Amino acid sequence: MEFSETLSTDLYQLTMAQGYFEHHIHETQACFHMYFRDYPFKGGYAIACGMEQLAQLIEHFHWSARDIDYLKSIPSHSGGALFHDDFLHFLQTHELTLDIDAVAEGSVVFPDEPLVRVTGSLVDCQLVETALLNCVNFNTLIATKAARVCLAAQTPVAEFGLRRAQGPVGGLWASRAAIVGGCTSTSNVLAGSMYGVPVSGTHAHSWVMSFPTELDAFRAYAQSYPHDCVLLVDTYEVEQGIRNAIIVGLEMKQRGEHLIGIRIDSGDLAWLAKRARTLLDQAGLHDTGVFLSNDLDEYSISSIRAEGACVAGWGVGTRLACAFDQPTLGGVYKLSATRASNQQAWHDHVKITGSAQKLTIPGVLDVRRYIDADGRLAGDMIFDIYKAVNEDEIIIDPHDHLRRKRLHGMRYTTLLKPLARKGSIVLADELRDVHAAQQRTKASLEQLDETQKRMLNPHTYPVGLEKGIFESRSALVAHLLGYE
Repeated sequence: MEFSETLSTDLYQLTMAQGYFEHHIHETQACFHMYFRDYPFKGGYAIACGMEQLAQLIEHFHWSARDIDYLKSIPSHSGGALFHDDFLHFLQTHELTLDIDAVAEGSVVFPDEPLVRVTGSLVDCQLVETALLNCVNFNTLIATKAARVCLAAQTPVAEFGLRRAQGPVGGLWASRAAIVGGCTSTSNVLAGSMYGVPVSGTHAHSWVMSFPTELDAFRAYAQSYPHDCVLLVDTYEVEQGIRNAIIVGLEMKQRGEHLIGIRIDSGDLAWLAKRARTLLDQAGLHDTGVFLSNDLDEYSISSIRAEGACVAGWGVGTRLACAFDQPTLGGVYKLSATRASNQQAWHDHVKITGSAQKLTIPGVLDVRRYIDADGRLAGDMIFDIYKAVNEDEIIIDPHDHLRRKRLHGMRYTTLLKPLARKGSIVLADELRDVHAAQQRTKASLEQLDETQKRMLNPHTYPVGLEKGIFESRSALVAHLLGYE
């Protein structure tokens, strides 16, 4: 069956859209923001990703006749159809006219600040919510995991989690996000084809088991791939595998060829990597690298490096492509302002719950990122684009009014960049390119203090509300709760 990106939504988005339509408020102008509340992986940052998929979603958003026929078939609990003909006709003839602004892929981002701002008709904003969250939540999560792994590794990381990924689409997105996060290649051939990213791989244990001896298998592989030869040495006994690889490596050297490396996929990786390096060096194969794989993540890689292993590269699969230790980012999409038409002023909205962390931020928002004299990131200000910023440029922690920082005098840039205008994609080419996003990740992480990048108990980066927004939000909450 043909896949419909437009139907990739939650039912309640459509029932709300029909309700807006029937109550004649569907054309009310609205502003929504997508953001996340908690640092992923108990870290100190996240890497924004998924904006390219969001752009593709908007480009292909269209209600087909098949989509409408399916919606017609959904029954109401009281009998008859859930969706009415006049609403379905509206959908089929309707085109998105949204304005969307988003953080550039590869930017470091933090809790509470908007990654995406969506403005347009209330019905349009509602209809894209689920797919938008799916794009940005998953891709940001994987790009962040990849960045953590690559920071720990220091040497090239290949992503090869497709076989364990959450389906082919999840695997495809994970491969791209891993490149954004810093991986140098992927095993996913489709990702290589679609995104123009390097693909890499060696051979499996089945190759070795298909020949009479391990040495025969290694010689055959070297013959087939004299310029791309990495040998997997742990099919039987690892040290013997290393010695067999050395025999083949020396034979290749005599022919003017080069054994690129050996890969170890089981056992005590730190000890075996050091032993392999010793044996290779003793044989004069100083330029043959040791590559490691086997359920690696940033923690195991850090441990292996701390033990002194010299590793040329890493293969990271399941724990990266599946975000093994945290399966979701938990990003949310919240209404923050409405107006009757484009000619009128915005009216702020705030959601109040029993949890202070879930108190939303009103207004039409953007983020100022301040940079100190040393080129380090100094703090992020969440501000309303239609309201003046206080002269001292003070930010206040949205969850703790005692935590404040003055940013006056520092240079800054704003984070949200145009992605769509009136439903048409305007995202600049350099903001869609995966390689540019990877370089942006590297540059962004270099601007963070080392204490904010450590894996255990990282220092919290200062993100706060512009003072005026903090005060207006407090007043709005007091009014809504009847405290005035």
